[in-house]
Amino acid sequence: MLEIRHQAVHDGQSIQEAYDDFFQESVILMRDSFYLWIIDLLGPEPGSTLLDVACAHGRLVELAQAQGINAMGLDLSFTGLQRGAQGTPDAGWVVANGRSIPMPDASIDYVTNIGSLEHYDEPVDGVREMARVLKPEGRAAILLPNVFGLLGNIRHVRRTGEVFDDRQPLQRYATRNTWEAMLGAGGLEILRMVPWGEVNHPRTPEDRRYTWTHPQKLVRAALAMMTPPNLANHFVFICRRAEGGPDVSYYPLLPYT
Repeated sequence: MLEIRHQAVHDGQSIQEAYDDFFQESVILMRDSFYLWIIDLLGPEPGSTLLDVACAHGRLVELAQAQGINAMGLDLSFTGLQRGAQGTPDAGWVVANGRSIPMPDASIDYVTNIGSLEHYDEPVDGVREMARVLKPEGRAAILLPNVFGLLGNIRHVRRTGEVFDDRQPLQRYATRNTWEAMLGAGGLEILRMVPWGEVNHPRTPEDRRYTWTHPQKLVRAALAMMTPPNLANHFVFICRRAEGGPDVSYYPLLPYT
């Protein structure tokens, strides 16, 4: 596992304080087709509950709410939540740390954590909390970055001599097996893994226009389809609560207990 800690964390600033500062200057936002794809992977029914943990600006929550899902967004940064709360006030918005989700056990149908768990100071705690709030028949979609992403980190290292750094306060990359071990240690059972090469089929008119005016995206999508799953840029793990509790088996590249 590879870890990057920025100066704010080294200087003793809390993760929450660091993210409040980060969101003052930065916007973390993907195209709508990406969030719609994540929602479709879970297939939630209208009226079900969905919690997006570490939701940042909350665009996934907004899109899920528009589909009739009872969507909620949780983030430790109030600054990050403001955008979503202003755009969709009828959704649920919670300022809290993903390591301590203020919701009852087995109360949520679907949980998402999209490119956020790798930024936690204690990610296994975050996994345990997601497993705790999931209903027994519930599902979680968790996206995590690959340290050996062929079109991501490997390509970036070849060009620059360094791994990609998105400037968030704390960043980690790991292999598929390491992430799977971490999810198991937190009490989630992986049902399947979906590789993601950072390109999605366009699902909105705006995204269709964007794709056709950026033909390099079509080339990248074709290359991503030919990339072996273990070399994908990111992994989306579809999980449920592990019936037997956490998997405590040892894995040498997992530095968390």
